[in-house]
Parts: sequence; structure tokens; C-alpha cells
Amino acid sequence: MSVRRWRLVVTGLAVLAPVLVWLVADLVLGHRLRIVTGDQTLDIGVVSVGLFALLAALAGWGLLAGLERLGVRWARGVWTGVTVAVLAVSFLPLTGEGVDGGTRVVLSLMHLVVAAVLIPGLRAKGASAATTPASSTSRAARN
Repeated sequence: MSVRRWRLVVTGLAVLAPVLVWLVADLVLGHRLRIVTGDQTLDIGVVSVGLFALLAALAGWGLLAGLERLGVRWARGVWTGVTVAVLAVSFLPLTGEGVDGGTRVVLSLMHLVVAAVLIPGLRAKGASAATTPASSTSRAARN
């Protein structure tokens, strides 16, 4: 499977995973995801869950591809460090007021499932730029 196709599959799975969490929380358990700030209430729907997961996946893919294209020596290692830091920071808004315990748990789970799909999926050696045909020809030239 080509690098692009593999990363597209991983991106799709990273969008599907939190949507499934939302479906279980909302439709099965009956817990509406809401954030209340003052007199405003933000309902978190399935579309926003999918869009935010898609944005995270595309940003991660773009950063990794950029690091690989720039020839960063340990592109996957650098990328993994950045993604873990971004994951940690993504939990900060969940510590504020206006988020009930159930919503906090479900949103945290969504963050974790996106990371659980993206980090190993995009990082996979079979999906690295080092396995592209250009790299294969350079190996053949060395032999």
C-alpha cells in the first residue's frame, strides 16, 4: 500500500473513532455533550466531533510529511514528541468550569482514541517516506 493511501486510511479511522465514541455516549448512554459558559451552552454534535478529528489528523499528517520532506533525521521521533505534547495540551480546556464530569470523560476519551489511531498509524514504518521508490533506487545504487 502506498504511503499516501495508508495515511488516508489512518485519517479516516481517526475521524471514525471519536464519532463512534460520540454515538455511544449520545445515542446509547443518552448523555448529551455540553459545555456551559455563563449564559451560553455549546452542544457538541457529531459533525463537530468529526470535523475536529479530521483537522487534527490532517495537521498531524501534514507535519509528519513536512518533516520527512525536509529530511529531518528523526522525523517520526520528532513528530511523535510534538503529537504527545499537543495531546497533553488538548486536555487543558477540559479542566475548566462548565464541563460536567460525563462530558469531560467522553471528550477525554475522544482525544485519546484519535491519538491512539494517529500516532501509531501515521508513524508506522510501512508508511514512512523512507519506503518510497526513490529510497529504493538509492539503496540499489549503494549495492
